[in-house]
Amino acid sequence: MIEINKSNIYLTRSSPPSVIRAYIEQFQKDFSLFLSLRSKEITSKGRMVLTMLSRRSHEPFGKECYFWELLSKSLNDLVSEGLIEEAKMDSFNLPFYMPSYEEVEAIICGEGSFYLDGLEIFDINWDGSDDDDNNEFKFDRFISGQKVAKLIRAVSESLIASHFGNAIIDVLFNRYMEYVSDHLSKEGGKFVNFVISLRRK
Repeated sequence: MIEINKSNIYLTRSSPPSVIRAYIEQFQKDFSLFLSLRSKEITSKGRMVLTMLSRRSHEPFGKECYFWELLSKSLNDLVSEGLIEEAKMDSFNLPFYMPSYEEVEAIICGEGSFYLDGLEIFDINWDGSDDDDNNEFKFDRFISGQKVAKLIRAVSESLIASHFGNAIIDVLFNRYMEYVSDHLSKEGGKFVNFVISLRRK
């Protein structure tokens, strides 16, 4: 995927089909191996519950993944400002994939060690304290932007620092916070989660 997903760190509409295919195939391989290895640790008819970030859309670059696009935009800003080399940006892709229900179901059935007992889908606001049902909640775009930036920084900082160096981290996530704040003030954002119940055959 090096240098063929230019200016992106994840899947977007501009990603070539070969990059999208590589992400999907890697997820299929990794999730199948995970299920196979877990099946050796669980007795017959034993159960396992998994949660994972996912997507509702059939497109692998749906709106559920937009928080990665904002991070990519922030990194590209640093490229244009000379703080990151363009070649470094073009050679970085997040080792992360958000599957659809159909993809998860197909892998579980194809791997063959488990029955899929149930799969529930639920949404969580990017800012977990932003309660849609609480009429008294006062949205503050900057506080929400800070919270989301801290969350994504906790998930991705070590990967980014190992590739680009520690020097850009604070600048990067301050920029990211600004983009997230702007996005949340216009249309909000939700993480989609799967809760999967599996039973060992």
